Amino acid sequence: MTSEFGRTVRRWRDRLEPAAVGLPAGQRRRAAGLRREELAGVAGISADYLTRLEQGRASSPSAQVVEALARALRVSDAERDLLFTLAGHAVPGRDVVPSRITRSVQRLLDRLGHTPVAVFDASLTLLVANAPYDALMGDTTSWQGLERNVLWRHFVGPGGRVAYTADSAVVFEETTVATLRLSASRYPADRSLRHLVDQLAAHSPRFVELWDADLPDPMAESSKRKTIEHPAVGPIALDCDTLVVATDDVRIMVYTADPGTPDAERLELAVVLGTQALVE
Repeated sequence: MTSEFGRTVRRWRDRLEPAAVGLPAGQRRRAAGLRREELAGVAGISADYLTRLEQGRASSPSAQVVEALARALRVSDAERDLLFTLAGHAVPGRDVVPSRITRSVQRLLDRLGHTPVAVFDASLTLLVANAPYDALMGDTTSWQGLERNVLWRHFVGPGGRVAYTADSAVVFEETTVATLRLSASRYPADRSLRHLVDQLAAHSPRFVELWDADLPDPMAESSKRKTIEHPAVGPIALDCDTLVVATDDVRIMVYTADPGTPDAERLELAVVLGTQALVE
């Protein structure tokens, strides 16, 4: 990687107003734009790594990091393509699972800034989560590689805070495997997707069983009731709606509660406590 990638990231960071990424302008800013730690936080990478990237002292960033920086910097499609080129990567084509969050989807996320929201790609890999989502589900910024995939975390990894009954676990497993299988058929040239499937098959007999089974339509149920076991607040029963942006092939997952209910109060408390913890 040449230092031109780092210089470009620095230049675009300097031109981005804090308000554009939902951050307060604050006081005593020596110059316009985002601080390194602010961009790193929005992109989900460490400030030290961003410093080394900008100074040309880090190895070539992964495509995932390039996409995260492009998303955090709110760049245009042409500028995103330039970042991939400067990092030594081919620009993602139509035969690769899209990981681009368009400006229209980003505006939707900004408008839901007080609601737990996460965006996943067609392989059910987490692209971005807002602060309320992290407050509800646990900090996602440290998740790397396969850890960011829903199926990997469920079948192989540490799991999550959603409490499943025996029946609901079956529905979840069948739905997610059917979704991944459908995506694999649509993007047969995507090497990262093939690697994910191979790793799941190598580590989870249950995944292999479902991969070869006759499964229901993954889109048959778009809204589900889920109970979140929050470590500080306790169980919170929420509606989880998944909105599919067909043209971009991304999934927006939104957690809400009926206003005025105990679950709504617990959700609000969880978001307040979690957001404070993430800031500290």
